[in-house]
Amino acid sequence: MIKLSKYSMTLLSALVSTSALSTDLNIATVNNSHMIEMQKLTPEFEREHPDIKLKWHVYNEGSLRMRAIADIASEGGRYDVVTIGLYETPIWAKRDWLIPLQTSASYDVNDLLPSIKNGLSYEGKLYAAPFYGESSMLMYRKDLLQKAGLSFEQRPTWNDIQTAAKAMHDPDNDVYGICIRGKAGWGDNMALVSTIVNSFGGRWFDMDWTPDIDSSAWNKAVTFYVDLLTKYGPPDSQNNSFTEILAMSRAGKCGMWIDASVAASFLTDSSNSKFSDRWAYTEAPYQVTTKGASWLWSWSLAIPKEAANVDAAQTFINWATSKDYIKLVASKNGWASVPTGTRLSTYKTAAYVEAVGDFAEAELTAVYNADPNNNTLLPSPYTGIQFAAIPEFVSIGGTTGQKIAEALEGKISVEQALDSAQKIATREMKRAGY
Repeated sequence: MIKLSKYSMTLLSALVSTSALSTDLNIATVNNSHMIEMQKLTPEFEREHPDIKLKWHVYNEGSLRMRAIADIASEGGRYDVVTIGLYETPIWAKRDWLIPLQTSASYDVNDLLPSIKNGLSYEGKLYAAPFYGESSMLMYRKDLLQKAGLSFEQRPTWNDIQTAAKAMHDPDNDVYGICIRGKAGWGDNMALVSTIVNSFGGRWFDMDWTPDIDSSAWNKAVTFYVDLLTKYGPPDSQNNSFTEILAMSRAGKCGMWIDASVAASFLTDSSNSKFSDRWAYTEAPYQVTTKGASWLWSWSLAIPKEAANVDAAQTFINWATSKDYIKLVASKNGWASVPTGTRLSTYKTAAYVEAVGDFAEAELTAVYNADPNNNTLLPSPYTGIQFAAIPEFVSIGGTTGQKIAEALEGKISVEQALDSAQKIATREMKRAGY
C-alpha cells in the first residue's frame, strides 16, 4: 500500500478541488478563419479565467445551424454558447430561446455599430454579441479599370458594373470581368441576388405577406444577374461561392468581385495574393434605389435558454467580443487580421487604418448605410436585407436560390425559375398561416 506524505495529500486535495470547481464551457461555432483564430487563443482566455475550460464544437455553416436549432428547440442544453447571425437572433429571441446578455460599462455597448447592435436586439434588449460584422462591397482591380479608361469616383450603378465588366473581360488571358456568387443557397447566391433585387425596386413579400418573387422588378434584376455572369463571368459560375471566388481573385482572374467586406482582408494579404496592392474598394452597386443594395451580416455569440453555465458563458462572450480581444488579435497577427465590422473604436485606431488603407472607410460606410429596417423601395413587412427574418425564409430562400442557379446554368428560363419559386413560396406562407 502506497502512503502519501502530508504535502502530497494537500496537493492532491487542491488539484481535486480545482478540477471540481472548473466549468466546462461548450461552444458551438462555425469553421471560418476568425473563429479558428478565436480557438487558437483559448490559452489566453483560460489563463485569465482558470476556472473555465473551453470545449469547442466546430461545424461548417450548414451543420452549425442544424445542430444549434435542433438542440435549442428540443431544450437539449448541449451548448452554453452558440454562434448565430442577424437572421436567427430576433427569431430565436421572440421564441424565448435565448437569454438577454449582460454587459458592463467597460464593455462599452455603445461602441457597437448601430446597425449591427439593432439587428442583434429584440424589444430593446441585446440577445447576441457581434464577433465580427460585414456588409457587401465592390472590390475591383484598379489597374484593370484604369486600363479600360474607367473609374468609380462615385458609388456605381449596376449598369456601370456591366460596362466595366465588359471592358475588363479578357477570357483568352484567363481574366473575367465580374466574379459573383452563383452557388445555390439562401445564404449563398441569394445573399447577393436579394441585394440586386432590392436595388431594382423589388422585395420578398408585400405588406400582406404575399410573395412578390414573380414581379417585374424581380424579373429585371435576375435577368440582369444571369446575363452579366453569362457574358462576363467565369465558366460554371453556378458552382462558385466565396471560397472559389477568393481563390480566383488572388490568382488575378477577377476584374471585380462583389461580396462580403471581410474578403478585403484576404485580398490585401500579400503573403497569399500577388495582386494585393492592386485592389480598391467602394460601396456595392445600386440601380433604382440604394435601399437594401448592400447586405448586412454578423456572426455573433449568444446564450441558449437551457445553457448549463450561463455566468461562464457571459464571461466568455464579454471577452471574445470586447475591445481588448481585438487588440489581442492585433498583437498576435497584426491589425490587418482583426475581426471588424462591430466596433467604431476599431475604425478610429490609426494602426488599423494604416494597415488596411481605404478598405477601412469603405467597410465602415457600407455597414453604417445598411439598414435592415428600411430595406426596400416599396414597403415590406419584414426586417433583414438579404433575407426576411421569419422562420419560413430558410426554405423559401433556399428553393429560390436553387431555381435561379438552374436559370444561370441554362436549364430553365428566368421566367420559369421565378414562377416556380413564387408558387412554392406562396404554398409555404399559406401553410404557415400568413
